[in-house]
Amino acid sequence: MNKFKKNELINIKGVIIGIILFLLYYFSAYLQLIPIFLFNIKTITGSTQVLLSLFSNTIILIILIIIFRKQLIHEWKIFKEKFLENIDTGIKYWIIGLLIMMVSNTILTFILNMGQATNEQKVQQLISYLPWIMVINAGIIAPCVEEIIFRKCYKNAFPNKWLFIGLSSLVFGSLHVITSMTSLMDLLFIIPYGSLGAAFAIMYQKTDTIYTSMLMHMLHNTILIILSIIT
Repeated sequence: MNKFKKNELINIKGVIIGIILFLLYYFSAYLQLIPIFLFNIKTITGSTQVLLSLFSNTIILIILIIIFRKQLIHEWKIFKEKFLENIDTGIKYWIIGLLIMMVSNTILTFILNMGQATNEQKVQQLISYLPWIMVINAGIIAPCVEEIIFRKCYKNAFPNKWLFIGLSSLVFGSLHVITSMTSLMDLLFIIPYGSLGAAFAIMYQKTDTIYTSMLMHMLHNTILIILSIIT
């Protein structure tokens, strides 16, 4: 249950927790040093990179579940009680976000001749190494982590729905671009990523359960990965 006032702009405690968890997520790659030292890994191949990413994402997810366990249990009850309504809301806003994402990607890729987003290129490369492990990692675990980090943390930190939706989508979109950008023009890819992030934020706001956006995020990623595997 959201215990913060709807007209409150910022919840300081939520902001502090959000910043700490965001930094943990942002620097989660350092967790990969654990298996590297433990198993004395000398060479990082493409397949090894996928497995290391799976390890760090799993550790982060476990930490997030422990921290938000009470809220997650409560929101699971909400999700089950209005299952069909939540699914209907999720699908509706996912389709809207997907359409905006596709249109903006088409403009950037074919009209502005920018090519594919660098982040997307890296994901496609990882899929080629261990495709079905990537279904688990990027299709299931990563969406759960990202929804808790970018939706739950932000909703707790910013009770005002417009501030929550705006900041959540902006940071979500930016992080998918800035960490792998090769030129300033790449910043335009924040639009397609951010539009999908906004769709996830809106469906969470509408249903008041993180599992709606989490499920749609998993569905989105898994479909794209499977399409990449079979084509």
